[in-house]
Amino acid sequence: MTRESLRILLVEDNHALREGMAALLESHGHRTDFALDGRSGLHLALGDPPPDVVVLDLNLPGMDGLRVCEALRERADRHIPVLMLTARDKLQDKLRGFDVGADDYLVKPFAGEELLARCLALSRRHRSGESHQLHVGSLTIDRRAGTVVRHGQRLELQQMSYRILLILAEAWPRTLTRSELIQRLWGDEAPPSDPLRSHLYLLRQTLDRPFPKAMLLTVHGVGFKLDGEA
Repeated sequence: MTRESLRILLVEDNHALREGMAALLESHGHRTDFALDGRSGLHLALGDPPPDVVVLDLNLPGMDGLRVCEALRERADRHIPVLMLTARDKLQDKLRGFDVGADDYLVKPFAGEELLARCLALSRRHRSGESHQLHVGSLTIDRRAGTVVRHGQRLELQQMSYRILLILAEAWPRTLTRSELIQRLWGDEAPPSDPLRSHLYLLRQTLDRPFPKAMLLTVHGVGFKLDGEA
């Protein structure tokens, strides 16, 4: 297999959709495994070796995708990327998915090439076997527990502040543009105002204000990044 060849677990009870996704992914050299319900999907996701990416439908028989994702985060000894797949497109549904540990969200119907691109992006951000913990300078983020610590002090972040910080930490040391952040947070459904500005302000109040050196940097004309020396 090539370096970009992935093992992708498809947890989807719709036969036609599952077969279509598998055909697309396999045509690009990836290997697919299947589960038709939530409990089977969780069992396979916790197997050894783990999948590189789990494509997880939200509406599943027996155990829905939210419960599967939540259980996976509680029980896995490493971070396994989860792409939540659903027909629900309301912002609150997406936030609930992120709250239980989903890494990305794709709303049906979708283009096959977008599924492929998102699986590749997730695998690159979360290499198989990577620890639940991310470390950037004085900052530690535990993705399983959803906790953030800086200089030994636990930070209590609002949900959206946590999402922004996690995205920046996963991208570190790269600078993310404003448009990249907005796309990751809201997809094509960003609110008409400038919501990112207020969320960044709230994040800075918790992440930077109690400490002598700011960690969240604005790179003028480019975007935002974390300072690994702070």
